[in-house]
Amino acid sequence: MDKVNFFKSIHVKFVLIYVLLILIAMQVISVYFINNLESDLRQNFTKSLYDRVNLLEFNVEQKMKDKKAYKEKTDDTKSTLNDEIQALINEEFQEKEIQVLDKEGMVLASNKSKLKGQISFNPKIKLALEGTTDDEIMLAPEGERVMVLAKPIINDNNQEILGAIYLEASIEGIFKQIQRINNILVTGTVIALIITGLLGVFLARTITRPMADMRKQALVMARGDFSRKVQLYGDDEIGQLAMTFNNLTKKLQEATAITESERRKLRSVLTYMTDGVIATDRDGAIILMNDRAEEMLNISRQNALGTPLLELLRLNTDYTWEELYNEYESMLLDFSTDDMHYVVRANFSTIQKDDGPINGLICVLHDVTEQEQIDNERREFVFNVSHELRTPLTTMRSYLEALAEGAWQDENIAPRFLEVTQNETERMIRLVTDLLQLSKMDSKDYRFNFREVDFISFFNDIIDRFDMLEKENIELSRSLPDSVIRVQIDTDKMTQVLDNIISNAMKYSPEGGKITFLAAVKGRKVKISISDQGVGIPKNNVSKIFDRFFRVDKARSRDIGGTGLGLAIAKEIVLAHGGDIWAESEWGQGTTIHFTLPLQKGRGAQL
Repeated sequence: MDKVNFFKSIHVKFVLIYVLLILIAMQVISVYFINNLESDLRQNFTKSLYDRVNLLEFNVEQKMKDKKAYKEKTDDTKSTLNDEIQALINEEFQEKEIQVLDKEGMVLASNKSKLKGQISFNPKIKLALEGTTDDEIMLAPEGERVMVLAKPIINDNNQEILGAIYLEASIEGIFKQIQRINNILVTGTVIALIITGLLGVFLARTITRPMADMRKQALVMARGDFSRKVQLYGDDEIGQLAMTFNNLTKKLQEATAITESERRKLRSVLTYMTDGVIATDRDGAIILMNDRAEEMLNISRQNALGTPLLELLRLNTDYTWEELYNEYESMLLDFSTDDMHYVVRANFSTIQKDDGPINGLICVLHDVTEQEQIDNERREFVFNVSHELRTPLTTMRSYLEALAEGAWQDENIAPRFLEVTQNETERMIRLVTDLLQLSKMDSKDYRFNFREVDFISFFNDIIDRFDMLEKENIELSRSLPDSVIRVQIDTDKMTQVLDNIISNAMKYSPEGGKITFLAAVKGRKVKISISDQGVGIPKNNVSKIFDRFFRVDKARSRDIGGTGLGLAIAKEIVLAHGGDIWAESEWGQGTTIHFTLPLQKGRGAQL
């Protein structure tokens, strides 16, 4: 996780919040205080100015009413009215400009001597002479702010306007005083902000230090280490949060241990399952696959993850994802090729919590190739047995019905019918005997009685027995070594193997044909070969002649009494002896049956 930017850290935010709060508070206080102070100062200044002007108005009014005195005064005895008013102005007013005017607008007295005796055309003075009092703060040409007051002088007795007073008083002092107070407030605000910033840093550290410690703890927990604990700095809310965080760490450690244990169990189960397991997300993409599924589908887990399940199972052309998880619980998938038969059963179940939405699909793959093959062989076996038994039974039934209907009285027909019935009966007996033997050999309890013999002598005895049979123009040619070859065999079962192979060779050999017997040591095994000059076997059927009930020419085999089980029995016996058996043949050029036997008894030969 990246380090937090300094300006984005909560530490800076705490300090900024404190500073902004103090700054806003100081600004609010300053604006409220300055506005009220300025208002009060201006009101006091205005009131004081009015009081003085009113006093001047009263004095000037008294002097102006005494017209008689005004006319009798001389320069020698008393000051004139103008001088008296000027004296009042000089005594009471030190403002920038003051004028006392008569009702015609002539200046009677002023602190500016050049204005005396002049007629004023000032609009405010004209308003005052008309009886209107007016005051206003204005900006003097020098840039100084002044309060201008124009007030009429009114006779209290008859309300006659006797004149006017015009005053310009500087109010700049008030604004300078307010400016000084503003500077004081700004200085105080700066000092308060500095103190607040320092206190904010300290307070923020008390909060952010435990939080930084918890952040480090979270990073350590993210790496899977739950041993670290958050330090407790107190019993306040932050301390309780740290304590809760430590309890959470402990619970997470326990939960992680349980989860990891269950995950190991699940991984172990999935790894050693004989069935393939595939899990998908809600969109059908593969998110999990065990080793067995990789083997069964011949695909690596890295390449399979993220692949749609329908594509992996080759179902994308026949089914949609919705059809798969809504309609199908099981289906057979055929992955067979020209070289291999391979069938897999896929069972599907949805991943769903309670009655919530479907979160995915679990697909379990089971290799049913062998089971399908066994079922097919079983069905074929039942069909073949039924067919093989039904044919002689049908024949016997026909002949017996004919005998029952009176054919037994015919001396020529009756013996032939009885002979056919006897032959079919013997054929059924041979078939049942072979089936019983195969059934016994398939049983785990079947045992062989091995003993050590000289195979060449044993082989010669069997060939001699067939050589004594009457079969016209069949030559038995031997190419056997003179040395002793000792093997461990069950002589009865091996006799049956050789009888079946030689019998087939003689049955299918033409008159004047030749059967060749070969034996030779190959490594630690002896190889036996029996060749005939019969019609041979088509190339595509050579590998099938050891299957049960298989016959190349079924009609001819039944005519010569074959059951189709002789070579199958021979194969089972040879394999039980630790050897192998196979055939070589070309159509029209005869057949050779090869089999091998170990020179000494192999482990596990007793079945």
